[in-house]
Amino acid sequence: SLSTSPISRAFLNNQNINPDTKTRILEAAQQLNYTPNRIALNLKSGKTKTIGVIVPEMTTPYSITVLKGIERVLCQKDYHTIIKVSDEDQNKERQNILFFEELKVDALIVSTCNQSENIDLYQRLIQNGTPIIFHDRLPNPTINASKVIVKDSIYSFLMVEHLVNIGRKNIAHIIGPSIIGNAKEREIGYERILHKYHIYNPNLKIQVQNMSIIDGENAVKKLIENNVSFDAIFVFSDILAIGAMNYLLKNGYRIPEDVAIASFSGTILSSMVYPQLTTVESPLEEMGEQSALLALNKIDNPKSDNQTIVLDSQLVYRSSTIK
Repeated sequence: SLSTSPISRAFLNNQNINPDTKTRILEAAQQLNYTPNRIALNLKSGKTKTIGVIVPEMTTPYSITVLKGIERVLCQKDYHTIIKVSDEDQNKERQNILFFEELKVDALIVSTCNQSENIDLYQRLIQNGTPIIFHDRLPNPTINASKVIVKDSIYSFLMVEHLVNIGRKNIAHIIGPSIIGNAKEREIGYERILHKYHIYNPNLKIQVQNMSIIDGENAVKKLIENNVSFDAIFVFSDILAIGAMNYLLKNGYRIPEDVAIASFSGTILSSMVYPQLTTVESPLEEMGEQSALLALNKIDNPKSDNQTIVLDSQLVYRSSTIK
C-alpha cells in the first residue's frame, strides 16, 4: 500500500518520487479508470495550473492568432487557459482583472485596451506575487513587468520609406487611438522618415478614436472633405486600412495607381481582400508562444528578472502598393 503523498507526487509530476513507484501508480490508475481530482491536486501543490489571458478584442484574427501560440505552449505543460475579452472597454478590462485575481490564477498574459488605465490593479497583482506578462499593447512604463513587443517605430519607418521609394510624396497617416501606445510609436516612425525626405506635412495626419472598418472609411472621407491631397496612406492597422480601401474604391479611386495603401498588423485579412494589402507582418503566433514561456518561467522562478523580448516583423509588399 502507498500513502497519499507519493500518489500526489505521481500525478503532480513531482521529481521527489522514485520513477518505478511513479510508473506503478500511473499504471494502476489507468487500470482502475481513476481520474485525479484536479482541485485537490491544486490545493496540494499551491498552484491552480491555470493562466488567465486578457485580450482587447476578438473581432479580428490578431488576438486569435496570438492565442494559438499561447495555447500551443501551455497545453504541452498541462496548463489550462481562461480567456477574457475586454471589448476595447477599460471598465470591462478592470472586471476581467478582478475576476482573475479572485480566481488566483498562476499568471496573467495581457494585451491592454488603454495604456493609462487599471495600473493600480496590475501593480497590486504583481506586488501580491501574480506574474503578469504584457504583449503588443502595453501599459504605461511605470509597471515593471515582462513583455513581448515588436519594433513599431522602426518597421513603420521602413514601410513608409517603401511608399517614398515607389514615388509617393503626399503620404497620409491614419493614426490609431491615442489610448494605445503603439499608435504613438508608429506615428513617430512615419514622421521620422518623412522628415528625412523633407516631405512631412502635418495636415496629412488624422487620428481615429476606434478601430473598425467604418472608422477607416470615415478617416479617408474626412481627408477628402478637407481637400487634403494624398497619393498614399500608411494606416495603423489592417482593419482600418481595409475600411480606407473600401471607401476609396467605392468613390472611383484606383489602388495603387491613384492611392497606394500600406498598413501594420499582418493578419490573414491582409491577403483576403482585393487588392491584397501591403503590410508589416508581425509574428503573432511567436508573440503568443514567447508570452506563455515568460509566464511559465515566472511561475517556476518568481524572483527572476523581468525580460523584454523584441520580435522581428516582415515587410510584405502586395498589390495595394505595387502593380
